[in-house]
Amino acid sequence: MYNFVIQTVWLIPCYPLMGVILASPWSLGWSGELGTRPAGYVNILMAGVAFIHALLALVIGWNLPTQQISYDWLHTNTLDINFPIEISTISLTAVSVVTVINLISQIYAVGYLEMDWGWARFFSLMNCFGAGICGLVLSNSLFFSYVFLELLTLATYLLVGFWYAQPLVITGARDAFWTKRVGDIILLMGVFAIYPLAGTWNFTELATWAQTAQLDPTVALLLGLSLSAGPLGKCAQIPFQLWLDEAMEAPLPATVLRNAVVVGAGAFVLIKLAPVVSLSQVLLNTLTILGVTTAISCSLISIAQVDIKRVLSYSLSAYIGLVFIAVGTQNLDSARFILFNESFGMALLYMSIGSIIWTNVSQDLTQLGGLFSRRPFTAFSLLIAIASFIAMPPLGGFWGFLQLLEGLWTEQPWLVGVILIVNTLTAFSLTRLFCRIFLGKSQPMAERTAEPFWLITLPVVATAIFVCHLPIILRNLGMVPGWSEVNGMFATLLIWSSISGIASSGLIYAIDAIPKPVKLPVPAVQNFFTYDFYVQQFYQLTIVLLVATSARLINWIDRYIVDGFVNFVGIGTLFSGQALKYSTSGQSQLYILLGFSGIVLLGLLLGLLV
Repeated sequence: MYNFVIQTVWLIPCYPLMGVILASPWSLGWSGELGTRPAGYVNILMAGVAFIHALLALVIGWNLPTQQISYDWLHTNTLDINFPIEISTISLTAVSVVTVINLISQIYAVGYLEMDWGWARFFSLMNCFGAGICGLVLSNSLFFSYVFLELLTLATYLLVGFWYAQPLVITGARDAFWTKRVGDIILLMGVFAIYPLAGTWNFTELATWAQTAQLDPTVALLLGLSLSAGPLGKCAQIPFQLWLDEAMEAPLPATVLRNAVVVGAGAFVLIKLAPVVSLSQVLLNTLTILGVTTAISCSLISIAQVDIKRVLSYSLSAYIGLVFIAVGTQNLDSARFILFNESFGMALLYMSIGSIIWTNVSQDLTQLGGLFSRRPFTAFSLLIAIASFIAMPPLGGFWGFLQLLEGLWTEQPWLVGVILIVNTLTAFSLTRLFCRIFLGKSQPMAERTAEPFWLITLPVVATAIFVCHLPIILRNLGMVPGWSEVNGMFATLLIWSSISGIASSGLIYAIDAIPKPVKLPVPAVQNFFTYDFYVQQFYQLTIVLLVATSARLINWIDRYIVDGFVNFVGIGTLFSGQALKYSTSGQSQLYILLGFSGIVLLGLLLGLLV
């Protein structure tokens, strides 16, 4: 029985897809008066089956050595493609995290989308999302990882554009799709380029090959850049950070799943490719710089936002930037732990905020305030989410930051300062978010509000309870050290960085004496952060303008030169045909005259040319 559970882990991505198929009668309107709600329940049931199987596999396979199951897919004379599945503690933990968040998100969606008419389409897309992520974390092949990443890109586009009657939704879906496509196309180049060099797409075999590979530094750099482009796009890192903000137009339960696990999926692939990426030190330094730049800049941008979703989207980009710092410095265990903690912390953050948006019908911080007495469960859940997201012991974020600091101190101590700055800025931003929603004077949009009904509150509270108990679980599993083994200096630095961010933000935003919104003395500086460093305007003046101008030029050439020449030939043919019809009289002497005249004209023309 135990062996059967382990050997059939490949079924875990299949369960959500089975839910999509079983929900087809309601999705296609064959159910008559039943509507589409049963499609949601069927998909939730199959998501639950996937979670149960994943959890059982994790419990059984926790201390087992790494195994690999391979299935033949395509064989030719020069190409052999297999679908390998890795069964290890890391992959089973990852697939358990994915399935439980997929299940929680769909249960949360039952309440959040109670009055929506598109249940069948939404829940089916959510299970497609879940199936793609499960396949990605279990796959041990770069080729199939790319396939699953493409499935996630398509699912992102469809879920962001779920409410397709709204123009802003369509724009967000389009921009998210095309931004990620840029990184995916470059990644595809790297997927095809590495096969002739390594002779395999298997991650385990690629790691073995990288230990002895002797590549030209330029080749190693270009190969690593192409393989890193896809993860950079998926993780909304500079210069691809704008799509995540626009993708917030999706229904919030889809945002919970996407931002909790899908955004980190690209980083998960990059961690698997770390041995190949390490072939170029220049590339490692580049990833570190990109991570530092994204973490600091996005943390600053989030502080200047008044839209709740924008605050969280930029905070997420900043947090994932720490993962790229960890990969660039080869602290892979820290990168995995940070991703693991981000999944539950971000899911709880978005579900807590979603309940606010659902009841108040507003995501503008300037229209909220004074909700603590009316929404105590949501308030405490958000506090737990914030504490788990920053370095606040004993929750998970503290241990991830601590592990990263210990790895950076010996080789690149300057990055320790960067981590502390990012943690302080994140604590400031999220505390500002809490204060503007729950403290201060009550605004008109928050006058009449209460805790939402249990279908929304229950997933939020259950996740908050699990996040509180997560450190105990990790301690029992030996994944975090005991307090006696903690480096006192690093722990003190992290705690004080969190306290300083929370205290400074609380002094500004929890006191009514300071007018809100807070305005800096120099408006240009505030606008610089508010408008995302004017990155979007820069894109409009460079890439978008170049593409638009090229399109107009090509359209003019096609219309007036290519089509013009064809139209000229057509008009000439029509005119000559109309002229020749008058010479058709049936008299032979006229035909002889025309033929003789043509010969004379041809002779004169040849004479002039000679």
